Amino acid sequence: MSTYDVAIIGSGPGGYVAAIRCAQLGLKTALVEKYDALGGTCLNVGCIPSKALLDSSEHFHNASTNFEAHGIEVKGLKADIKKMVARKADVVAQTSNGIKFLMEKNKVTVYNGLGSFASKNSILIKGKDSEETIEAKNIIIATGSKPNFFPGMEPDKKRIITSTEALKMDEIPKKMLVIGGGVIGLELGSVYARLGTEIHVIEFADSIIPTMDKSLGKELTRVLKKEGFKFHMEHKVQKVTNTGEGVQLIALNKKDQEVIMEADYCLVAVGRKAYTEGLNLEAAGLTANNRGQVEVNDNLQTSTANIYAIGDVIRGAMLAHKAEEEGVFVAETIAGQKPHINYNLIPGVVYTWPEVAAVGKTEEELIAAGVEYKAGSFPIKALGRARASMDIQGMVKVLADKNTDEILGVHMIAPRAADLIMEAVVAMEYRASAEDIARICHPHPTYSEAIKEAALDATEARPLHI
Repeated sequence: MSTYDVAIIGSGPGGYVAAIRCAQLGLKTALVEKYDALGGTCLNVGCIPSKALLDSSEHFHNASTNFEAHGIEVKGLKADIKKMVARKADVVAQTSNGIKFLMEKNKVTVYNGLGSFASKNSILIKGKDSEETIEAKNIIIATGSKPNFFPGMEPDKKRIITSTEALKMDEIPKKMLVIGGGVIGLELGSVYARLGTEIHVIEFADSIIPTMDKSLGKELTRVLKKEGFKFHMEHKVQKVTNTGEGVQLIALNKKDQEVIMEADYCLVAVGRKAYTEGLNLEAAGLTANNRGQVEVNDNLQTSTANIYAIGDVIRGAMLAHKAEEEGVFVAETIAGQKPHINYNLIPGVVYTWPEVAAVGKTEEELIAAGVEYKAGSFPIKALGRARASMDIQGMVKVLADKNTDEILGVHMIAPRAADLIMEAVVAMEYRASAEDIARICHPHPTYSEAIKEAALDATEARPLHI
C-alpha cells in the first residue's frame, strides 16, 4: 500500500494548487480525481469554458454592432455555435494537459478514480476496472460543488439545463429563460444574447447579482437591457416543464399573481452546492452540515485533526481563486508555516461586458454595521480611453472610512474590471487611503484613471474630469 504525507481528493483549482504547494514544500503528495481530465469544475465545465464562449460571442457581437463605426465592413456575418464550442473544448483540453504537466513536473502522483474514506488515514480509490487503497498522514478534501436547483425546476439536461449543458449546445436558441440573476446566469445569458437569443432572467430577489453592492446590480441591469435582456424581478418559480419542443415556466410575481413563460430552453442557474456525496465521511469521523458542507476551523481543519477541507466544499464564496488561496494555506499549515488569508480581500468578478468586479465591503454592509463612510464615483464614459474604444458603459465607486480615509471597498463595472480590481486589492492589503490612490500617477489614456478619479471624489469630492 502506497503511503503519502498528503493526499488530496479533487483536482480543481483548490486541489491541484494544494498538490503543487505541498510538493514544493517537500511533502510526498498524491492527488485523487474521479474523472479522466484534471481541473475540476472550474476548468472543465465552469470558469475556463465559459470565458472561452464569452470571448467568442463578444467578438461576434462587436463585429455585428461596432465594427461599422470603426470603419470595418463585414458582410455575411454568421455565428457558428458548433465551432465556438469546439474551440472552447480545445482551450479546456490544453489547460487540463497543462495541469497534468504540472503534476508530473512536481512529482505529484495522480490517481484516477472515485476517492472515498476508508478511515481517517486511508482513501479507497475505485477506478473503472480496479480499486486500491492509499494511506496518508494528512488528507485534504477539495471535491468542489455541483449545480443547485430547487423543487419544481429539476433539470432534465435536455430542455431544462444547467451550466454544464449550456456550455456545449449545438444550436443558438431563439429564446431562453434563465432562472437566477447571479454570476452564472448572467454570464451564460450574455453568451447567447450576443448571438441573438432572446434572454429572460427570472430572479427571486429585487436585484440581479444580489450579493454585490446594489449600485452594481442597478448599473448592470441598465447595461444588459440595452443588449436585449428582459428581467422579471421578485418572481418565485413554481414549476418548469419540458413540453417536447420547448419549456413552460410558471412563476408567482411579487403580487402573488401567476405568470406563464415559454421558451426553447430554461437554464437553471440558482447557484451551486457543496459536493460531498460518495466521500464516506463517516469512516473518517466526519459528517456534512445541512448545506452539504464540511465544517472547518480557522485553520481549515475538520473535527478530525489530520483532515482539512478547502474551496466550494466549505463555507464562504464559491470562487476558484479562493480555493487556490486555501489550498496554499493548508499546504503551508501542514508544513509548519504560519500562512494567512484575508477573506475580506478576495475579489469577486462577473464576466459580462463590461465586466463587474468588487472587493471589500458594500455600502449596504457598511450601513448595517454602522460604519461612517464616504463614497466617491466616476463614470467610465468620461474617460478618453473609453470613448476611443467605444466602451463607455459603467462606473467605479470607492468607499472609504469617513474619519481615517482608509479604503473599505471598491466596486466597478468597467472594461477589464477583472484586471482593474487588483489595484484596489493591493491598496487595501496595505491599508491605503483613498488619498493614496488619488495621488498615484495613473497612465493616460487608460481605464485605470477611473479608479484614481473615484478616489479623488471620495477624498475631496474633486474629480478632475467631470
